[in-house]
Amino acid sequence: MSTPMSRPRSDPGSDPASSAHGAAEGVAEHRLEEFGYRQELRRSMSLTDVVVYGMIYMVPMAPIPVFGIIFNFSAGMAGLVYLVAAFAMVFSALSYKEMALRYPVAGSVYSYVRLGLNGFVGFIAGWAILLDYLLLPALLSVFAAAAMVSLWSAVPAWVWIVVFVVLAALVNLGGISVTATMNKVFLAVQLAVLAIFVAWVLVDVAQGRADLALWPVFDSSGFSWSIVFGAIPIAALSFIGFDAISTLNEEAEGGGRAVSRATMIVLVAVTVLFVLQVYLAAIYVPRGSTFADGDATNNAFYDIAGQVVGHWFKVLVTLTSALVAIFANSIASQATSSRLVFSMARDRQLPSVFAKVSRSRAVPQNAMLLIAGLSLVIGLVGTEQQALLTTLVTFGALTAYVLLHVAVLVDLGVRGRSRNVLTHWISPVVGSAVLVYALWNADVHAKVLGVSWLVVGCVLAVCFRTTGRIRPAAED
Repeated sequence: MSTPMSRPRSDPGSDPASSAHGAAEGVAEHRLEEFGYRQELRRSMSLTDVVVYGMIYMVPMAPIPVFGIIFNFSAGMAGLVYLVAAFAMVFSALSYKEMALRYPVAGSVYSYVRLGLNGFVGFIAGWAILLDYLLLPALLSVFAAAAMVSLWSAVPAWVWIVVFVVLAALVNLGGISVTATMNKVFLAVQLAVLAIFVAWVLVDVAQGRADLALWPVFDSSGFSWSIVFGAIPIAALSFIGFDAISTLNEEAEGGGRAVSRATMIVLVAVTVLFVLQVYLAAIYVPRGSTFADGDATNNAFYDIAGQVVGHWFKVLVTLTSALVAIFANSIASQATSSRLVFSMARDRQLPSVFAKVSRSRAVPQNAMLLIAGLSLVIGLVGTEQQALLTTLVTFGALTAYVLLHVAVLVDLGVRGRSRNVLTHWISPVVGSAVLVYALWNADVHAKVLGVSWLVVGCVLAVCFRTTGRIRPAAED
């Protein structure tokens, strides 16, 4: 753990805004030092920057690549899947919000569980979500490559994977300010394309070429909770962005307060966008039908976009999804993953070389290079395993979220004797129950591989405890 060290602050002068900013930055740094860390990352992200970062990570167009998979899994009730997934995630968002305020440090669920419970369970939580963070950048490159191959089949998928991973790494190495600026542009493009799709569908409805229906949200003839919850681990991939927001605690102006506000803003915004676009796409699919395996499933939304608006729009949606939405998410995902690795490395839970921060750009340089390298290898190997990678990513995240809920319940509810019954007692209990049920209904291969990953993590945690790299609970 780093030795507390105050970073020199510039004189804000007589400008009230600068004075307020300087005071807020000073408070955030002081709180960081209370937990034994020094300010190494650059604290330059405003609330708007953090919200945009969260939106980019969660991707406004996230349902597009997996629409066909979710439609088939849920017997057409794609809208219901995203509503239930949002309901499941809102409890986790509340827990993240509370822990961001209490523990304003980078590291996401790893830091929250370590500080809220103890180092041993904290390592397990970090190891669980590490499965998510190691696989997600690779999965995104696979999605982007698949979209590009659908347009230019002459270029093999592995070429696109290399291009996307390398470019994302270069952007992140440029510093958090570069990433924040590009995020705003990427978000504006995605929202504009979605607006075109929504407007065109509404015109079709007004002219009688399409009909609004209830069945994409609820279809009594094909409804079953096992079907819906079986699709949630895939849909939840679109909702796990608020844990990425929490990794910015040491780079956000205002620290935990900005992160907690951004968490709830982003969750509400993306829920509306997700449900709206899958519902409007589903009304163009005959009720009771399914997409054939392969390209028909993987390109379902792209094909519908071409059917609704025209071939030019299919090309536009595909390019936006691959070159803007997924690429932007790849950048944010690599940034988020590197900050988790950085946090675990400075606590000696991973090799200390990954705790090195670039002095010129104030980014965890070695951790970024590690994530880029792993993304490249996993992406090339897992080109044909999109569904499995998707469920593995969410398995790690949802497992970590369960431990986060336990930390909130124990630390804030039991130890803190909180009277906030809804947020510190009911929410973590209900949230854990929903997530455990979703995990139970996940793909069997994902469960086997996910549990195997956790077993390895438990073995490492025992070894670290024995060697003193994880302190006994009484010393935490």
